[in-house]
Amino acid sequence: MSTAAWGRPAAGREPAGAALLAWLADSSAPGLCVVTGGAECGKSALLAWLVAHGTRAGTEQERVVHAFVPLAGLSVRGAVWTLADQLGLVARGPEELVARMAADRRPVTVVLPDLHAAADPDALAELVLALNAHEHVRLVVEARSGTAVQGQLADIGAAVMDLDEPQWTDEARRRSWDATHTETTASPARQQAATVVELDDPAALCAADPWQVTAAFDADPEEHGGLRAAWLRAGQSLCRDQEAAERALVLLTALGDAADPRLRPELARLAATAGWQLEWSRVRGDMAPPWPGPVFAMTTAGLPAGQALLADHEGVPRTVDTTDGTPVGRLPQLPGRPTALCVLADSTVLAFDDQGRLHETMLPGAPRPTGLAALLDDGPTPAQRLIDTLRTHLARSPGTALCATPGVVAVGASDGTVHAVTPLSPDEPARTAALHSGPVTALTAFDLPVADDGVTVPLLYSAGADGRVRAWSPTADPQPTPVAERASPVTALSVGHTPRGLALAVAWADGLVELRFLDEGETRHLWPGTAVNALALTAGGSLLIGTDDRLLCLRPQ
Repeated sequence: MSTAAWGRPAAGREPAGAALLAWLADSSAPGLCVVTGGAECGKSALLAWLVAHGTRAGTEQERVVHAFVPLAGLSVRGAVWTLADQLGLVARGPEELVARMAADRRPVTVVLPDLHAAADPDALAELVLALNAHEHVRLVVEARSGTAVQGQLADIGAAVMDLDEPQWTDEARRRSWDATHTETTASPARQQAATVVELDDPAALCAADPWQVTAAFDADPEEHGGLRAAWLRAGQSLCRDQEAAERALVLLTALGDAADPRLRPELARLAATAGWQLEWSRVRGDMAPPWPGPVFAMTTAGLPAGQALLADHEGVPRTVDTTDGTPVGRLPQLPGRPTALCVLADSTVLAFDDQGRLHETMLPGAPRPTGLAALLDDGPTPAQRLIDTLRTHLARSPGTALCATPGVVAVGASDGTVHAVTPLSPDEPARTAALHSGPVTALTAFDLPVADDGVTVPLLYSAGADGRVRAWSPTADPQPTPVAERASPVTALSVGHTPRGLALAVAWADGLVELRFLDEGETRHLWPGTAVNALALTAGGSLLIGTDDRLLCLRPQ
């Protein structure tokens, strides 16, 4: 039960406020409530009251407002990116937002003032209708009476509150309010005078109001030398509150190789004071070198120096040069879509598909036994015995993550457990730890030197759908306190020794990438503007970031 009392709405709107709260509590009521009425009738003030109380700590769950997006002046993409940010999601457009909200079945309440004043009300009305198709989504939408979008939403069986009608006002309380309040309640809508943005000027784009830039690009089909495509590709990050240099860096990461060649050095100059330096990027559609395809899994561990192994949505693993992303080789296609990859010491490649099944293949050019050795040793190899041990444990719960070093091979499962096997003792039972509530979503490992004679101890980092990153050496108990924890699932991990010591990279489902320098206690942040599927640290200290439409290589400044 909430301990925070709800104050009264302004100007005698107690009946309207009570009706909104009753609607929120009624699971059988329509999922869409349209608040309407004429200009200056108090619609925005009523929604401001609802949002102010619904976002406070301690509010009853059924009355919590999870997202509030004033639509005045926003394009559909601007609204999508704002809504996704507030809900801890990453979405490049309306379809992706609807899909991600549909997949997350937790109840959510969204308040959208000023639909009639949006840059594209019709497109946003379509978004509202698409979201309204999902029972766990509640929507409160303000639309002025008499507008086309108000009629469109009212006609689908929504709950309609017309504040011009007398039942929504307590006249006695309104007169009392008017007698003691001479100032009008400010509208919660985002009000900012529109300015003309020079869409061909990178410096102007990075310094301007990002919502106006987004609306301008939405309305203008010209490519502007490639800036439009780059902005729309990474716009959710570009619209975050940040310095112009950080915005220039993100825009640079999204710029395709067909863009005006003058843009890249200009954006690099503008991004000079950002926390990262872009070494190279490969964007969907790039030809020289070619974009390697969507990256769903990636590793640099166990590969020759300067190479990374990655796999796309069709299950094709390939190696690329980490200095510029050029292709090196291609492996046979794996069954299913890979969700995790690792490479064993004998060049065996292990991969999980999206059904949790373990597959194996070999790197091109991997050494194989020949001659008399091949004839005498016809039994299972150490790698095969190790794989058999892992499959025994995975029979209890589907696999979701894996990693390998010379000192340890580990798999994570959908039940939150991690199983670790020593490659030099493949027949020994796996060591198991329950590290997460919910599925393990990522694993990474590092062989930590503990003596001058080369003795190492494996150090595992695991991450889960519970938003926690845990550290565990299979020779000891897991550390009780998470290394990192946020209210967002983790999507990728990578650990490695860099010129600045041991570093841990973490990607979260809300689009944040963190690079933690564990010896220094410093953390760098990056929002690429799209969902991150995979991470890999290079020996030189650069970070590879794999997404559906980009492969990036950045170095912390």
